Amino acid sequence: MTTAARDTTSVLIVDDERIVRESLGSWFRDDGYDVATADGGRMALRLAAERPFDVALLDIKMPGMDGLDLQRRLAGVAPDTAVIIMTAYASVETAVNALKSGAYDYIVKPFDPDELSQLVRRATEHRRLRVEASAVGKENPHDFIIGESPAMRRVVALIESVAPTDATVLIQGESGTGKELVAKATHAASPRCFNPFVAVHCGALAEGLLESELFGHEKGAFTGASGRHKGKFEQAQGGTIFLDEIGDVSPKVQVELLRVLEEKCVTRVGGSEDVKVDFRVVAATNRDLREAIASGTFREDLYYRLNVVTIDLPPLREHPGDIPLLARHLLDRCCHAMGKPPMRFSAEALDALKRHDWPGNVRELQNAVERGVVLGAPPEITRADLPRYVVDRAVRPMPHTLADLERAHVVRVLEESGWNMSQSARILGIDRGTLYAKVKRFGLERPGNER
Repeated sequence: MTTAARDTTSVLIVDDERIVRESLGSWFRDDGYDVATADGGRMALRLAAERPFDVALLDIKMPGMDGLDLQRRLAGVAPDTAVIIMTAYASVETAVNALKSGAYDYIVKPFDPDELSQLVRRATEHRRLRVEASAVGKENPHDFIIGESPAMRRVVALIESVAPTDATVLIQGESGTGKELVAKATHAASPRCFNPFVAVHCGALAEGLLESELFGHEKGAFTGASGRHKGKFEQAQGGTIFLDEIGDVSPKVQVELLRVLEEKCVTRVGGSEDVKVDFRVVAATNRDLREAIASGTFREDLYYRLNVVTIDLPPLREHPGDIPLLARHLLDRCCHAMGKPPMRFSAEALDALKRHDWPGNVRELQNAVERGVVLGAPPEITRADLPRYVVDRAVRPMPHTLADLERAHVVRVLEESGWNMSQSARILGIDRGTLYAKVKRFGLERPGNER
């Protein structure tokens, strides 16, 4: 968090020990926070009634009014304040009860200032998202999913049907079709919309890192684990966790995931305590999980646990009528993001977009539109502003032989990945050595400066 952001963040520290109040106050003031302190519950409630606080740090053991009682009363006076309970080891069970009553988290004394600062930053962000969600209310799936074709109307109808429930959702579709947008739409239209939406891209992390990312870890669990870390499931408390690329998860993590889904509790890496968590799971994959089950790389019991409701996202080539609508939506968004005046597509440019087969789906279309906005001169994007492969393919004849077809497909995948050999090999389902051999056999060369 930047210092400018911290300047707007207010923290209330409540502890009957003067040394704790003064040391914590000094730490947070040095970090640029707006700090107030109270020596007990009555003073804290008076301060909270006079002004709003983003975060309140409450000692759990105080004479008169303890931290749990103060937490309950604060909820009535300042419901938007994120509460963090400060506790000794002997009171951890009581602190867990505070979480069940709505506290954001707890921290055990004596604590590391850096760990506490990170916790306050996360609590502040959690509060901001909750307040923003409350202000705008539930969103409509149409705000996320652009398309008027029958295929996309079916997707929106499914989202509207499943969103109000707590059913687990499995989204299937090719890369770039917008699976995360569907997950966000499902969350936004659900009763959980005021709580966090937490995304985890499972295929991007090695097994050990993924375990720590999902389930969290305790201090000292491994080299570099300098403090306790809440995993994504805990961060998604009350909200939705989105498990993208679920088909790439290792067998070991699959077993752990199955337990978490069945028992709704996590055990942090290096820990022994089961932490109860309330979450809704939305998962996504571009793989055929039934084939993965048949090959022994994906657990059948996990598949059935995830596959309560399936949403199949069609590739863009199967609903080409939505291309103009999508392209104009992306164009408006790109112009706004880049600070450019509103632009339009020339008739020839729009025709090229409609004739392209978009193997990279909406993500590829977005990249082409962004390029057009960067290179185009307002008020119009022309064919010359689009990527060459989009324009060329719009008029490119269909290959006749299998060798020509294979060559064209390899070229297309290489172009889409920016000639990233590892990514291209993964998309093609071959190893890098085989891909290098094909590049050499077909006489392909990476373009130097593509217009």
